[in-house]
Amino acid sequence: MTMAVGNIAQERLAKRFDKWDANGDGVLEPSDFVTEAANIATAFGETPDSAKGAQLRDGFIAMFEHLAGKAGVGAQGPIDRAQFLQAAGEVVEGGAATFNPVLGPVTKGIVALADKNGDGVIDEAEFAVWLHVIGLGEKEGRAAFQQIDTDGSGTLSEDELLTAVRRFHTGDLDVELLG
Repeated sequence: MTMAVGNIAQERLAKRFDKWDANGDGVLEPSDFVTEAANIATAFGETPDSAKGAQLRDGFIAMFEHLAGKAGVGAQGPIDRAQFLQAAGEVVEGGAATFNPVLGPVTKGIVALADKNGDGVIDEAEFAVWLHVIGLGEKEGRAAFQQIDTDGSGTLSEDELLTAVRRFHTGDLDVELLG
């Protein structure tokens, strides 16, 4: 990984830390990740305790626990900014082999929320809702869809979406899918 990509990854991870630090206390705890999952579920019109909301919450909790382990703290944390940047940076820098197992369950949970017709993929209309949830407009959404639909199928698979999330964090893509 080049230094420029490393800097981009660190900047994007710092932004992620600030977003996920729901109570603004300067550390991440499981409750911050539960809050993020609840906010996402609610934005998609689901309750946090619905099956889809719980799937996303479980993915976020698993991610927290993985990062806590990498940071050398207990499963309940807390993880401070420096620990998060180090642990999450290692996940990003390890490529698909380290990133996908950690972020895959979160991406799968978001796909479940966005996939309103239940076909296992995200079509352009469903993707537009996803991007609206995270604050992107229609024009940016169409361009993003084309960038992420790497196989040209007109739908986005979980793998394409997970790859896009990873590429965003490495600086290879400017489409932020996690809000």
